Amino acid sequence: MIVGITGGLGCGKSTAARAFAGRGFRRLDSDQIVREIVLTDPEVIAALRTRFGEAVIMRDSGKEAINRPALAERVFAHDDERQWLENLTHPRVFEAWREAFAQAPEARWAIEVPLLHEKALENWFDFTVCVACSPTQQLVRLEQRGLPRVLAGQRISKQLPLARKIELSDFVLWNEGSARFLEAQVYRLATALSAA
Repeated sequence: MIVGITGGLGCGKSTAARAFAGRGFRRLDSDQIVREIVLTDPEVIAALRTRFGEAVIMRDSGKEAINRPALAERVFAHDDERQWLENLTHPRVFEAWREAFAQAPEARWAIEVPLLHEKALENWFDFTVCVACSPTQQLVRLEQRGLPRVLAGQRISKQLPLARKIELSDFVLWNEGSARFLEAQVYRLATALSAA
């Protein structure tokens, strides 16, 4: 069984995915795959340098690395650049998924996929889950992470409206309360899915 977990920026996808992991699911975080695997690939670094120049390259412990804040500033300000970056990175993310699934084909998986519906990835999953909260709560959480309100709003605007993600998903987890409240919802849903 493969469950795709999506939702708005700052709504709690990672918290929900960790709760699924606590119920015996194997967790994959697509953003982490991008950070740790895709953006460290020398071919990707070279492509980004060609496209954006040295402004998105830095040195980390003597090795070349991507300056992710500088890259984000470029791609979230220009839709064509964001689309180009997605076309570069997404196939590599999908390959990482395939490799993980092949290593444990009988496992239950919980995959965090921010752009699940935007990129029409529903067919990868047996079930899709949207983690949602109010827009006010969303902005508060993003500001607590250090993302200024203007940038948070800019990034949220690049995703499908949360209401549409809710409509398109098989299940919805409402993350307005405590972490324990969300975990209780995940427990009930994971139990029901495992029994299906």
